[in-house]
Amino acid sequence: MRVRPALLALTGVLAAGSAQAAGIGSGGGPSEVVLIVQIVLLLAVGRLLGEAMLRVGQPAVMGQLLAGLLLGPSVLGAVWPEAQHWLFPPGRDQKALLDGIAQLGILLLLLMTGLETDLALVRRVRRAAVSVSVTGVAVPFGCGFLLGQFLPEAMLPHPELRLVTALFLGTALAISSVKIVAMVVREMNFLRRNVGQVIVASAIIDDTIGWVIIAVIFSLAQAGTLDPWAIGRSLAGTLVFLGLSLTVGRSLVFRLIRWANDSLRSEAAVITAILVLMGVLALLTQAIGVHTVLGAFVAGLLVGQSPILTKRIDAQLRGVVTALFAPIFFGLAGLSADLTILRDPRLLLLTLALIAIASLGKFAGAFAGGLMGGLRRSESLALACGMNARGSTEVIVASIGLGMGALSQDLFTMIVAMALITTLAMPPSLRWALHRLPLKGEEKERLAREAAEERGFVANLERLLVAADDGPKGRFAARLAGLVAGSRGMPVTVVRLGPETDDAVLSDAVAEAARGARRGTEQGPANEEAGTVEVTELARAMPAAEAVGEEAAKGYDLLIVGIDPTVAPGGGLADAVAQAAERFDGPLAIAAARGAHRHDPERAALSVLAVIDDTRAARRGAEIAVTLARGADAPLTVLFLSDAAGTRRRLAGLAQGDSAALRDVLDLAEQAGLRVRMQVRATRAPEREILRQARAGDHDLIVMGVTRRAGEGAAFGPLAETVLEASDRSVLFLAS
Repeated sequence: MRVRPALLALTGVLAAGSAQAAGIGSGGGPSEVVLIVQIVLLLAVGRLLGEAMLRVGQPAVMGQLLAGLLLGPSVLGAVWPEAQHWLFPPGRDQKALLDGIAQLGILLLLLMTGLETDLALVRRVRRAAVSVSVTGVAVPFGCGFLLGQFLPEAMLPHPELRLVTALFLGTALAISSVKIVAMVVREMNFLRRNVGQVIVASAIIDDTIGWVIIAVIFSLAQAGTLDPWAIGRSLAGTLVFLGLSLTVGRSLVFRLIRWANDSLRSEAAVITAILVLMGVLALLTQAIGVHTVLGAFVAGLLVGQSPILTKRIDAQLRGVVTALFAPIFFGLAGLSADLTILRDPRLLLLTLALIAIASLGKFAGAFAGGLMGGLRRSESLALACGMNARGSTEVIVASIGLGMGALSQDLFTMIVAMALITTLAMPPSLRWALHRLPLKGEEKERLAREAAEERGFVANLERLLVAADDGPKGRFAARLAGLVAGSRGMPVTVVRLGPETDDAVLSDAVAEAARGARRGTEQGPANEEAGTVEVTELARAMPAAEAVGEEAAKGYDLLIVGIDPTVAPGGGLADAVAQAAERFDGPLAIAAARGAHRHDPERAALSVLAVIDDTRAARRGAEIAVTLARGADAPLTVLFLSDAAGTRRRLAGLAQGDSAALRDVLDLAEQAGLRVRMQVRATRAPEREILRQARAGDHDLIVMGVTRRAGEGAAFGPLAETVLEASDRSVLFLAS
């Protein structure tokens, strides 16, 4: 292959040109030209090697690490030392430029790690995950610590601080890389399997324990001696910081994100707020005597727990971290490692021993933890294989240890080699172990249920907007919004149309319904997402269209409208309702309170009739109906409408569930723990069947999914308009 000669030639040309421009070799200082050349090469080579790694079933981060090894003293420095020195001058000032970017990259990588940490997943499998994490960390940590105690003094950067080096070595051997583990498990479609959840949750706990240990080691390294008071103070500070962050901090971070999104008009304001938060928490952990990485990791945890904008935040941050900072950081780690030291047989044997101790210690600890946590032997075997990947986490740990002087250059290189080998070995071994696990009945049912939820409409909602007056229809709309929001802990903003008053009847209606919905979901599958619903009420003395248009620009997933009158005198939607609907681009719901709900909109009983056919819009409407019935503990009837031309055989088939839409709705109701009555009607006049069933079944809420007409934002078709105008029961249309 001619790739290497071409790459070396390109390196030489760029290096020579940049060196001349910067005056390198002739007393010149640090140069931005050299920095740009370094960045370009690390990005380009890292991307190409990352692609190559992906094509052979390895994580892309390994390609970025290999890029540093290729461009550093391990390969380029051994083959062409002049070009390597030109490109990466050994001078401290020039190196500091690239190192500054890499240090910011560490914080951003820890921020992303926190964002990807699923605490709900940890709670679901906490028994096995905690057992695996404790034994899976303790055994290799103890092995690494003992190894550090017996290392020759020549390998220690500061022999008097052997304890710090031993602790760092133990930590480097103990932690699994949650990013690598999650990537492989997700790629194999095992993320939702029982063992896959335990693997990822255990890696998350590993990471969390690791960063706390590093924080304590950092304070110990700063003290220079084993000062129990200083260590206790740092540990206490860490625990207080974590306790406040995961309680009070969650609410504060949510308010910060919402304020930045709703109040600031400049581009990427939310990302700026998150980066500032990351920096503040990093500085705060530094101030209490622990490392900045803990603050960045906790910042990611808090942002990931925010109930709004998480998908948008993740996409925007991931782009810049993956494209720029990760290749530079891992490339610099590879540059800092010099694998030529392994020519020394003594160091080679030590490195092989380190890899063996790390692998066997992690495997034994995780396997024992799996058995203690109640897993089968085959599941524990897969768990042990999956937890052995070190990857990015160990490189970060080693870089921190090298930077603070706890690790020597040789130890750093040995740890990087260990991280590289164990990570390359993990995917094939985990694939082998996971393929030996059959899918059993209970797990199969759970996977089917979760797959249906993930495809669902309600599961992908993050933030609701209510536009309503304070009359019965507005309060009824607020109640319905609370039932939907309470099922998953979604924040709600209520735009109250009319003059400002001291009464908060709409937000009170949302909050009360949400509390009831959470009580109704305590034993259900959405319980992890349910939480305190944040309700914001805004009074707007302006036309409904202007109020909705102004607020909708802040980003909402569903608009619920409750305005009196709902129907215009000549038929169709009233002007205020139609104009408000036209100003919202996403899915919207129109609520009209009738019958008992006009007299007591917040507390009158609900009996829900979900009207469906084989359209996607109808399925979404039925999903909302299931959510409302579950939250209000109300009876639910599903009315399936088919064309009158259907034969008797087709009707019999529908009754057996041959319709995909009907089957999906019944599955959703079953998963929600609801008993459903089913009615199938073949008719050419569906509006008459809907109204007849509402009266015959004594239903007081008709829920329908409808489709917006193209080019007509508030036109839902003659069927919806007829039901809205003729029904004496409350109606909710979900339009998408």
